[in-house]
Amino acid sequence: MSKTPSYSDICILRLSAIGDVCHGVSAVQAIQRAYPHAKVTWVVGKIEAMLLADLPGVELVVFDKKQGKQAFKELKQQFKGRKFDVLLHMQVALRANLVARCIPAKVKVGFDWARSKELHSLFINKRIEAEPQAHVLEGFKSFTKAIGVPDYQPSWDMPVTTHDQTVADELLGTDSPQRRVFVISPAASKKERNWLPERYAALAEHAHGLGFDVVLTGGPTPLEEELSKQIIAATQVPILNLVGKTKLKELLCVLKRASLVLAPDTGPAHMAVTVGTPVIGLYAHSNPKRTGPYSYQDYVVEVYHQTLFQQTGKTAEQLPWGTRVKGSDLMDEIAVEAVIAMFDRVVRKESLLLERGL
Repeated sequence: MSKTPSYSDICILRLSAIGDVCHGVSAVQAIQRAYPHAKVTWVVGKIEAMLLADLPGVELVVFDKKQGKQAFKELKQQFKGRKFDVLLHMQVALRANLVARCIPAKVKVGFDWARSKELHSLFINKRIEAEPQAHVLEGFKSFTKAIGVPDYQPSWDMPVTTHDQTVADELLGTDSPQRRVFVISPAASKKERNWLPERYAALAEHAHGLGFDVVLTGGPTPLEEELSKQIIAATQVPILNLVGKTKLKELLCVLKRASLVLAPDTGPAHMAVTVGTPVIGLYAHSNPKRTGPYSYQDYVVEVYHQTLFQQTGKTAEQLPWGTRVKGSDLMDEIAVEAVIAMFDRVVRKESLLLERGL
């Protein structure tokens, strides 16, 4: 019988994006439980590192893509003289593949053939098991399995400080911390993935009518700021606009205080999952079974599958997993009535759980 390898120095490579590094945290913390004495190093993007800073027991090495060639030189210098037992290369993008070249490791574990692209196969010497039709998080679990980590139920211990929580409480108002808060995080990275502002406004009105405080969250980009203004202009109910007013960890604390989150295919949806806040995900372009809020798949409102069939004549299971559908107005097909119905369903279910003390 071959001896099970032992790992004392493990490197994780996942640069981006926010949602994916959230999935990665559960994998890393499972590794730490299985190998409590191993040193864990995570090579991560600059923005994502802001969310992961002070992750317990993890050395973060920041790769700033904006530095170009200099970023690769600095990475090589930082790892000079080191040799990891294993690199878990959890990203197939070309930039990430080139980063993998700079990381010295005896074993470099990458994706299976079906999920390999952009020359990924040239930068690894071991593959995870093929897993057709898997959620992104399940793919990350396969990396932990490849180094002997027992199967686990994903969980998260996200690093935030008392200051982060205090800022969030002050923004939300600390006079009544038991208030029900409905957070709308309306903007994805691409405009075509956003729902219509007047429809977000309709959900704000519905939630307010049921006694929820409505909060908008997002980053300081022009797209997000303009969308928030349009939502507020489309309704007469009070909305607390926190767009551009929180750092990532403060946003995480806001999401933790929320009773429910509404979001399209965007990072904050997955951030909410890490702190146990229910999410209603809105999906049209990508398959929510692959990229939706992991713990709240039943709460997704989507038109992806019907649109995919209309465009291709095939189902998601008949096409390469992760096939996206194209169109600038696909989100228009998600009806207000469908989202309100899901909102009411989630509120009933989550309230019932709360009453039962579960």
